[in-house]
Amino acid sequence: MGDVDKVGGKNASLGEMISNLADAGVKVPGGFATTAQAYRDFLDHGGLSEKINAALDALDADDTRALIETGSQIRGWIMDAEFQPELEDAINTAYAEMSGDNSNISVAVRSSATAEDLPDASFAGQQETFLNIRGLDNIKHAIKEVFASLYNDRAISYRVHKGFVHADVALSAGIQQMVRSETGASGVMFTLDTESGFNHVVFITAAYGLGETVVQGAVNPDEFYVYKPTLAQGTPAILRRTLGSKAIKMVYTDDGSAGKAVETVDVPMADRQKFCINDADVEQLARIAVIIEKHYGRPMDIEWAKDGDDGELYVVQARPETVRSQGNATVIERYLLKEKGKILVEGRSIGHRIGAGPVRIVSGLEAMHEVQPGDVLVTDMTDPDWEPVMKRAAAIVTNRGGRTCHAAIIARELGIPAIVGCGDATERLQNGQVVTVSCAEGDTGRAYEGQLEFEHQTNSVEQMPSLPFHVMMNVGNPDRAFDFQALPNAGVGLARLEFIINRMIGVHPKALLNFDDQPRDVKQIIERRIAGYASPVDFYVDKLVEGISTLAAAFYPKKVILRMSDFKSNEYGHLIGGDRYEPGEENPMLGFRGAARYISDDFRDCFELECRALKRVRDEMRLTNVEIMVPFVRTPGEAKQVVDLLESNGLKRGENGLRLIMMCEIPSNALLADQFLEHFDGFSIGSNDLTQLTLGLDRDSGIIAHLFDERNDAVKRLLAMAIEACRKQGKYVGICGQGPSDHPDLARWLMEQGISSVSLNPDSVLDTWFFLANETPA
Repeated sequence: MGDVDKVGGKNASLGEMISNLADAGVKVPGGFATTAQAYRDFLDHGGLSEKINAALDALDADDTRALIETGSQIRGWIMDAEFQPELEDAINTAYAEMSGDNSNISVAVRSSATAEDLPDASFAGQQETFLNIRGLDNIKHAIKEVFASLYNDRAISYRVHKGFVHADVALSAGIQQMVRSETGASGVMFTLDTESGFNHVVFITAAYGLGETVVQGAVNPDEFYVYKPTLAQGTPAILRRTLGSKAIKMVYTDDGSAGKAVETVDVPMADRQKFCINDADVEQLARIAVIIEKHYGRPMDIEWAKDGDDGELYVVQARPETVRSQGNATVIERYLLKEKGKILVEGRSIGHRIGAGPVRIVSGLEAMHEVQPGDVLVTDMTDPDWEPVMKRAAAIVTNRGGRTCHAAIIARELGIPAIVGCGDATERLQNGQVVTVSCAEGDTGRAYEGQLEFEHQTNSVEQMPSLPFHVMMNVGNPDRAFDFQALPNAGVGLARLEFIINRMIGVHPKALLNFDDQPRDVKQIIERRIAGYASPVDFYVDKLVEGISTLAAAFYPKKVILRMSDFKSNEYGHLIGGDRYEPGEENPMLGFRGAARYISDDFRDCFELECRALKRVRDEMRLTNVEIMVPFVRTPGEAKQVVDLLESNGLKRGENGLRLIMMCEIPSNALLADQFLEHFDGFSIGSNDLTQLTLGLDRDSGIIAHLFDERNDAVKRLLAMAIEACRKQGKYVGICGQGPSDHPDLARWLMEQGISSVSLNPDSVLDTWFFLANETPA
């Protein structure tokens, strides 16, 4: 790595890994590199240095038409120039040594700039890469193309934007033996979460064929998160899997010359419907990533390839991650959408920000000058060529692309919200239409109709004032777990399993258990949902495991109190296939829900799937910070039955540190608190249901909604009884209902009653915390 000034960041890094990490199991294909000095001598030999500098000095890089003309002129000069004899001879010698007896060796010719891959600037995709180049003459032509690419439009603009002097940047060409990933798979991995900066995971993307489709954003790849701490222990460590469409792949042609050596072809439908690498590959890639990160001592951005012939995994590039790792961890930046509108398109979100403006649909580079400051740039896919106009846009929306493509990296670096992989955004959005692009709601980014109100906040969380109880959070959405863990917190007081079922599964468990009995149309819908998983039931359990383990890993070792599913019959009925299995109830809020559902003959097999998932998370993945919460327990008899049922499914209270918490949300729970506490390790108060059942009102009824108030004296008396009973027995008591999030004065009252913890919605954590700190006597 001390040779960046000689061969650029990319080639220096490849040499570093070949020299130092081969024995650690990191395989890097060999090759050779031309030096930065060779490049400078090449320009001097052809008398180009002064001409190029003069042309760039006269250029206004924000004038896109002038930028295009000047870049094209300079590249033409370079392609027409001859190599100096010393460089010609050196390339001949190095190629002969590399190829040996194989005159048809296939190589990648990559660029490596002396200013790229620095800790504060990625230069991602600024120069060209040529794959499957064969034959010495073709390699020399590709090297010249690489030299010329230092002056493509995006590279010139990026250097100006980053404050680099053009003449100070030189280029090295790396000639590296190809990995046969055209018959395997390839992708990109980061040693942190690219959106939140959470550094305990490796984020991996993967697609079939050569890696350029992933890097360019031409394909929507598979995605995986791997948890580093459990990976190091040798336990199952894959937290999440997301199946990408992977519609195309890049493969070799028979022509080994630059520009003609590769082509993109369609991926067969059967291959699209499964993950392109297996779990063993995913975990091995993560181990490689951790080795590289440890060696470099910083978060890394790594390109990898799986050889379809020998089945081995190779690293073809590694550079410092330059966006999230540069952030200030003590300052929390929050974008909050204050209203919702009609959703026009959805895709993968890049950057947790919000932007709004008129749509500008751009079909190609030739029209990019049409983008005005504040426009929402909409196109099929952006690549780094678009960088000159990306920084003008309020937001970016694309049909294609994944979260690790070059355009996504640039968008993050520029601080611009982007939604990639929407599929048909250019068809569904119209020029001039005002939209709000929100990337602040999790993995899914949405473009809403109209200009919606949103709020941008920054808060320093370096030194939060102390409080006499713990502030926990209500978190249902695993998509946001890595974000929310950065807020000040003592863990998760309420993780809603039904949110995972709704968002990540969407199918009634009975329809999966009885898949063969479903009507044909329902079967087809379910088959699309479960693509990539071994069976319908495996899909249900695996997705529960993914959602639970993501929440557990994000907050580890803090407690994550997971409430078992608490759908009502009408909500279960809305899931795919659910209408066949749910009763029609006049008042589902007071019907077949919670503990009564779990112990019933009709639902017990579904509940056992939830238990199976929880047991895997706690026992196999060793995420023992997950605790179980049982909702809507009407009688002490029901309490005992549920606890016995959990034990029969391998979830015994007290075993392996397992605590069982009961939702205290029915007046009988507070009135008979001592009896219920015989079976549980504490209460988590659900103030929503407790209020409606105490006051006898339906919180879903708009007519009487104004009467709903958790601060009513009758409700507070029951709250006080529940808190006192738990304190007497030395057991946990928290509150996870909406009340403290909506009413900081209620949170203060609970604090005075001696509650153990208050669990708040993430968007109210900071405001409530500071409010309570100001109210607490010094």
